[in-house]
Amino acid sequence: MIETILSSSNGVTLLGGGTVDADILAQTLKRAPKLVAADGAADTALDLGHVPDAVIGDFDSVSEVARARLPREILHHIAEQNSTDFEKCLSRVEAPIIFGVGFMGARIDHELAVYNSLIRNPHKCCIIVGKTDICIHAPRHLVLELEIGTRVSLFPFKPVTGTSTGLRWPIDDIPFAGGGLIGTSNEASATRVELTLHGDGMLLILPSEALPNLLDALDLDLG
Repeated sequence: MIETILSSSNGVTLLGGGTVDADILAQTLKRAPKLVAADGAADTALDLGHVPDAVIGDFDSVSEVARARLPREILHHIAEQNSTDFEKCLSRVEAPIIFGVGFMGARIDHELAVYNSLIRNPHKCCIIVGKTDICIHAPRHLVLELEIGTRVSLFPFKPVTGTSTGLRWPIDDIPFAGGGLIGTSNEASATRVELTLHGDGMLLILPSEALPNLLDALDLDLG
């Protein structure tokens, strides 16, 4: 059983080693003030003036300088190599909402591994936030209020079907699957978009400016 390292009744921000926009991080921390750095992202946090509440990873990339500046009790070395640093963090954080910043825009293999971890942990409500896009493992049912024309992309990692209303191209009866049919570059044809999925394994990708709309749709209790 994996032991929880950090728990919050509000949101938690996970910081990664990809491209980090300081403004996006600052705005995310307003929503989710607890900060967890994935391994070497501890250096990034310190460089941007933030002291993480926890650093989790196999510690192959965090600098000795950062480790010396941080309290020993917040450093959590996880030696196993069967999971990425992102998944080490995700699996050890408990919160109603988790935001991932710094997990887009650098190495493609690292970014794909993040999305794979979202699929592997469907019980975690985690939104990956970037400058252009946001991404979440799609819940089984979601009603979004969006501007007409808003991009709504669905990317399956597993076989999954569903139904929709308010999309330009309805998804009803489409056999989505990784390596098969995907649903990128769909768009809202009405201000109310309803998605019902008949299983886990689908990523929902929206423009970053739709983050408030997604949060409203998730209707989270943030204590």
